[in-house]
Amino acid sequence: MTPASINTDLFQNPDKSLIFLASDRNEYTYQNLYGFTDWLLKKTEGVSFSAHKPLLICSPSSDEVIFLISACFLLKIPFISLHEDFSDSDAEKLKDQIDPALIYTTDENRFDQTFTASNLQISNDELLRTADFNTTSFSLHDPEQIAGLFLTSGSTGTPKIVPIKRRQVFFAAQASAENFKPGKNKYWLLCLPLNHVGGISIILRSLLYGSAIYRVDKFETEEVSNLLANHREFEVASMVPTMLINIMDDSHFQTHPKFKAILLGGGPITLELIEWAITRGIPIVTSYGMTETFAQIAANPILSPSGMYSPKNSVGRLFPPNSIEIRNDEGAALPLRESGQIWLKGPQIFDGYLSEDLNEIVFDENGWFKTGDFGYLNFRKQLFIETRRTDLIITGGENVNPHDVEQVIETFPGISRSAVIGVHDKKWGQRVVAFYTSDMDQIDETELKTYLKKELLAYQVPKELIRKDSLPVTALGKIKKRELLRSYRD
Repeated sequence: MTPASINTDLFQNPDKSLIFLASDRNEYTYQNLYGFTDWLLKKTEGVSFSAHKPLLICSPSSDEVIFLISACFLLKIPFISLHEDFSDSDAEKLKDQIDPALIYTTDENRFDQTFTASNLQISNDELLRTADFNTTSFSLHDPEQIAGLFLTSGSTGTPKIVPIKRRQVFFAAQASAENFKPGKNKYWLLCLPLNHVGGISIILRSLLYGSAIYRVDKFETEEVSNLLANHREFEVASMVPTMLINIMDDSHFQTHPKFKAILLGGGPITLELIEWAITRGIPIVTSYGMTETFAQIAANPILSPSGMYSPKNSVGRLFPPNSIEIRNDEGAALPLRESGQIWLKGPQIFDGYLSEDLNEIVFDENGWFKTGDFGYLNFRKQLFIETRRTDLIITGGENVNPHDVEQVIETFPGISRSAVIGVHDKKWGQRVVAFYTSDMDQIDETELKTYLKKELLAYQVPKELIRKDSLPVTALGKIKKRELLRSYRD
């Protein structure tokens, strides 16, 4: 049954002659994608996929990964894409929830000690295939099938896995299309990681629109600035605040006249940054979203470079037909202009984590989702974000779970207890700061930093390590992180 409110004319199989993907390696058409999809269909014949048995991807950004994610969506194969540094020990923590049916990784021996699935090999020749493929990929008759699985925390600790359904992808793409859609043979610049919902949403939305993706291996300020300033086939780009700051550090940077906008999300967006972009005439669209909503679920409209948001620090209105409520700590709905917790409900909201025991505390009896974020609505129903999830630090667009970092710090000899917080940072949105206590007279912080760099991903490593005689705690022994944040600011 077709989900209500979906525009069935919006999602049509793209013409095979249109550009699908380009990078510094090659340019590919949708004919190449259809040929690759036909190849993958034959390679996976007899393989049984499900939410608990997805196709697992663990690879640096590449054309192959984009082809694979797109083909999985066409074939309705659930996938999960992991950070390239995801290790066997990290994978062990996933075993209770998933057992991959097939694995794609550039290291053939990756996860041999963890999973029994065979490794899929993809050569560049597979990306250049031109076979026809008669697909019903955009059929709206299977909205409740799982499209993909996404991790919501860092690579250590017990990860929460979010199953994203095809329904969410369709509704997200439809909402975005009304505001943020490149034309045919026009590029959406993809410089975000391909293990995050931000990067993958670009792939699937472009696929549904029949527009083109331009992939860069990693964000390089000079390269990105050149593409957006001098090449008119680029119409939109997605960035985290840190990236925008980097390109605006060049006082001569300006997007070309036909460029539509930079979609900004993935971290705290300061009023200072918004005003800076407006003053420079760089068109941006501020937004609000999360993994559970398949990226943005609220956004401001695209404005001309001379336009101005009113008010500037709003993230815009929630996309219909989704609903929002602002509630107090007791769960009662609050009137407009009063601050509280943000609750969401609608077809773009996920149905629950893969581990069902996590769902009781985030859903109420009527199916409303408690985001953990705080904000308010004005009289125009525009949303203002005051505090993002209290247990999450977002630095340079990467999510850092403080508990994960604390666990590693406390394994270092001599450290008794630690507390990790995120503090405001103009460039990174937030930076990771760690406080610790020790039962030793001295801790060699150089050795500690070396140890943390070995045990954590680069973005998880604290930028500052601060020793304290004691950490402030409640009567129940819980560390008062807000007090630490206040003392740090002072």
